[in-house]
Amino acid sequence: MLLLVGLGNPGSRYSGNRHNIGFMAVDAMARAFRAPPWKRKFSGEITEIALGSDRAILLKPETYMNESGKAVAEAMRFFKIPLADVVVFHDELDLPRGKMRIKLGGGNAGHNGLRSITALCGNDYRRVRLGIGHPGDKALVHHFVLSDFDRDERDWVDALCRSVAENSALLADKNDSEFQNRVHRAMDGVPGQE
Repeated sequence: MLLLVGLGNPGSRYSGNRHNIGFMAVDAMARAFRAPPWKRKFSGEITEIALGSDRAILLKPETYMNESGKAVAEAMRFFKIPLADVVVFHDELDLPRGKMRIKLGGGNAGHNGLRSITALCGNDYRRVRLGIGHPGDKALVHHFVLSDFDRDERDWVDALCRSVAENSALLADKNDSEFQNRVHRAMDGVPGQE
């Protein structure tokens, strides 16, 4: 069983924020796999999908970003999911808009959601880094990540989340390089990327 975690901040005022692209990705998976309605549990919202012969729990922590680890730790304990089977989807400032990379472990790059998960659960989980671009000035980062995607960004955001969902069965097979390659190919020519 996998635990697929989307990071974001709860509530409608944050729903379109760049910081919430992790929520958007797991929402796209829930739609693509016709998941049952979300339920409140483990300090978050969960639903379940089948990825090939595997089951996957989708989790959106309802804590704020800097306490995301609480929800992840609760779900891991309940379902007895090892850290190696946790995949976290999050926004990444250091990747151009519309790009995606996946890696195991590594640094948290100042991301409060990752920092919280690492502190409470450990560091050796997979991270799907969803590129949102950088505002160009460190002083603008806070406002940038907590502002909504612009209208001209919607095409690539929707395409990226849809492609992540359509190829997510590869995550169950731990075929991360093919997952990354297929998402990249699907994004070729999508307008609005950097």
